[in-house]
Amino acid sequence: MSEESTPGPKESPPAEPRAGSREVWKKGGRLLSVLLAVNVLLLACTLISGGAFNKVAVYDTDVFALLTTMMLLASLWILFYLLRTVRCPNAVPYRDAHAGPIWLRGGLVLFGICTLVMDVFKTGYYSSFFECQSAIKILHPLTQAVFVIVQTYFLWVSSKDCIHVHLDLTRCGLMFTLTTNLAIWMAAVVDESVHQTHSYDSSHSNTSHLRLALDLEQRAGSSVGGDCSCNTVICQIFQQGYFYLYPFNIEYSLFASTMLYVMWKNVGRLLASSTHGHGHTPSRVSLFRETLFAGPILGLMLFMVGLAVFIIYEVQVSAEGGRLQQALVIYYSFNIICLGLMTLVSLSGSVIYRFDRRAMDHHKNPTRTLDVALLMGAALGQYAISYYSIVAVVVGTPRDLLGALNLAHALLMIAQHTFQNVFIIESLHRGPPGAEPHDTTPKEPCHGLTFANLDALHTLPGCPPTPRLVGTNPVGPQEAVAIILAPRGHWRRRCLKDISLFLLLCNVILWIMPAFGARPHFSNTVEVDFYGYSLWAAIVNICLPFGIFYRMHAVSSLLEVYVLS
Repeated sequence: MSEESTPGPKESPPAEPRAGSREVWKKGGRLLSVLLAVNVLLLACTLISGGAFNKVAVYDTDVFALLTTMMLLASLWILFYLLRTVRCPNAVPYRDAHAGPIWLRGGLVLFGICTLVMDVFKTGYYSSFFECQSAIKILHPLTQAVFVIVQTYFLWVSSKDCIHVHLDLTRCGLMFTLTTNLAIWMAAVVDESVHQTHSYDSSHSNTSHLRLALDLEQRAGSSVGGDCSCNTVICQIFQQGYFYLYPFNIEYSLFASTMLYVMWKNVGRLLASSTHGHGHTPSRVSLFRETLFAGPILGLMLFMVGLAVFIIYEVQVSAEGGRLQQALVIYYSFNIICLGLMTLVSLSGSVIYRFDRRAMDHHKNPTRTLDVALLMGAALGQYAISYYSIVAVVVGTPRDLLGALNLAHALLMIAQHTFQNVFIIESLHRGPPGAEPHDTTPKEPCHGLTFANLDALHTLPGCPPTPRLVGTNPVGPQEAVAIILAPRGHWRRRCLKDISLFLLLCNVILWIMPAFGARPHFSNTVEVDFYGYSLWAAIVNICLPFGIFYRMHAVSSLLEVYVLS
């Protein structure tokens, strides 16, 4: 791999003859850390997936022991990293200004706090029947709480580091910590899936699945030598509480993994001493600044309506009275309207960019590359669910209103993800507001001039045709071009800010619904009857977490689009 550079500063030229050997050894160090991560992750995946089946002699205590050991080792390495950077002032000579933006670190802190609450609930749940439980089940949430605190502080203060000491050890440590987060994410997904399967089987009285769930519970109890039934009210509150908080733990692990990957890419990276870019990080940001207010108002209206629909859906689905179909019709109708508006707005934003004269930023940096990869990769989860639903509705025999709504919802979900990704990716590759395209930058004699005669200016070669009066302040050519072009693109900036805020609010409500338990995939029996519960549950439980993560990552990307517009 070649060293990547930020959009702003240029990388230091490798003047030393040893640069070639340094580059080769850097590739070897990255390969070593990747091999370590792959082997550890495969071991964790084997134990976690094996523990989910009752016919495999792998118990949950084995999984807890592995995760606890990994979190302890990762915490020790993080402490070593922090102490080393404090004692060695030259350990971090450069800092990547684009890595670890404030909204990403803020989201990490928010999800970390929710994960700590989940660990408290899990500790209380397992302590409710301490006599028949293994000590590792209580030690695991306590260790995870310590790991979350240490890692959150580490990523908050060090996410921008380009460290230049003990490169191979740092790469291996970062990859091991990343693998630990992925293992925690997989364990949470599997645990939530088993719990959801048991809840579905209990409500539908499916004898075969119910027997599997009972076998899981009996095996869990026999593995620790006793009957660990949760009968008390406090125990049931703890149990339900930490299952509701699992989505936050899943999001925390994914957020931490993305930030650790950027740090891993920045190990040994050479940058100019200045940490400033081309103005991609404005010094002053004000919400609703230079907006038309149409986007925020419409977005807030959909957000409030979405909360009401979500509450109605949850109440009617859990109620006994045959209101399930009515709840699904309301849920699908709102999502169809919301996804349709988001698709049109995203397409409008892409059309506005066709008239935008700002320069395309073709420089490479790990943060933006990872943002694009995560947007495209996480969208595959929702794509898969939508295509499976389309096949089930089209090929399946029941053709009613619910099937038509389900089909429209799946098609609009695909269209919305596609056009929103196009809009976000194109926005992230744009230069700062007012930047002139590289091939149209004014040449001499415009450089360094202060113009007072508007009629004479357009006669000069290479100068803009309709400039405005520029003051006598000594500004450079890029600043002069920004001032000249600002009024012309003012309406475009307002529209783009409105579009980004509208999409941001819509993505938040579309994250809240599945993250807090809205599962129309199982309430609507079209896919369950077509694929069977086991296959459909596996598809949803694997793909849906990526869809939830996509919404949160889209929110952070749209906030950056709002700032850059």
